[in-house]
Amino acid sequence: MGILASNTIDDFVEKAYPDMIAWRRKLHQMPETGWTEYVTTWYVYNFLAELGYTCFAGKEAVNSNERMGVPAAEFLEEAAERATEYGVPEDMLEKMDGGHTGVVAQLTTGRPGPHIALRFDIDGLPITESEEAGHKPYDKGFLSTREGFMHACGHDAHTAIGLTVARFLAEHKDELAGSFTLLFQPAEEGSRGAKAMVENGWLREVDAFLSGHIGIRNEKAGVMAARGVEFLATTKFDLRLHGVSAHAAAKPNEGRDALLAAAACAQTVAQIPPHPDGAIRAHIGTLQTGSGRNVVADTAFLEGETRGETSEVNKYVWKEVERRIHGAAEMHGVGAELKVVGEGVEAYCDTDFETWLETGSSASRWIERVDSEWPVQASEDAAIMINSVQQQGGIATYMLYGTALADGHHKPTFDYEEETLPVAAAALLHTISEYLHEKV
Repeated sequence: MGILASNTIDDFVEKAYPDMIAWRRKLHQMPETGWTEYVTTWYVYNFLAELGYTCFAGKEAVNSNERMGVPAAEFLEEAAERATEYGVPEDMLEKMDGGHTGVVAQLTTGRPGPHIALRFDIDGLPITESEEAGHKPYDKGFLSTREGFMHACGHDAHTAIGLTVARFLAEHKDELAGSFTLLFQPAEEGSRGAKAMVENGWLREVDAFLSGHIGIRNEKAGVMAARGVEFLATTKFDLRLHGVSAHAAAKPNEGRDALLAAAACAQTVAQIPPHPDGAIRAHIGTLQTGSGRNVVADTAFLEGETRGETSEVNKYVWKEVERRIHGAAEMHGVGAELKVVGEGVEAYCDTDFETWLETGSSASRWIERVDSEWPVQASEDAAIMINSVQQQGGIATYMLYGTALADGHHKPTFDYEEETLPVAAAALLHTISEYLHEKV
């Protein structure tokens, strides 16, 4: 039995369930991509401050120099204007000026014990949400209010789960021990935000770190895994090609075609041979080029990524991308400006959490089954945090929460069972309770 009775946690989660749905739906309507989560940061900050947490936001929460893939100034200005219209006050906008988002909240129980950290990601994606019947956010009236953007990966759920855990810890701090740090992380998509939080020192002397994700695997709510495995290391990159414009019929010889060079880059990146030490991925996701049918394109912009089963394998893929891109650019006589805008690493979760989760959830009405592990087979920014905690002698895990999926992650019709919200909150709280029972 944990430091708290099982029914104390389960009853709290049941009472909080309607709020979790309301928070999730509110957040779903206001998706914000990495480093522009101005409204979400303000929403989370206010909630946690009212609970009595010591809160840090924006420039206080992230190391400015360690941010990756920060959007262009005009995009940040649009985000600030939108936040102003939403009612975000000037003092909070100052904290977030220039694309500094995210919240760190700390709570001390006043009793000796371990330092526990939890991470919840808050960003959305540049995807246009489906407006078709059968898509629950459409049917229930909580579609994204921002055209071209949506929560298509469940980070709205993660934030709502984090708010629930925060409320429980605050209301029960006199029955707990040690201290808690809650990280509401910006810019998870593209592996851009975790390092900026780690480098600000929030995970120093952390004894146990927990994070997780809904979905990934199509299971019914109530079924989950104690840890994820098969995290892929990754490098995210932007490529700008600089050619020379010319009339495509009269004097094509005077041009240097950035469009053809871009096409060559996309093809050659997709043809990188496999590596004997693990799976690889190399992908060009966007290509913007050309101004007219009779004009030799003088510029092209591409966004791409590499992934590898290990960090070493990913280094192989990235080296091949660099070699092939510069070769294609030289072949077409164009300049190539290649920039890394995000990086992720491999990670391995500690097995200790399985026992605590299984013991704590054995009597829980919310959790039906706990599997040891599920494969992630994708990249996750939390891996940087996991590695940081483990390198300092702490332990870490990344849980996976089952849900029936309407469609896959990062798709316009992505959605999940809201019944997985209380499952995830209960799992985290039961694990914390069992961990504290053993350590205090």
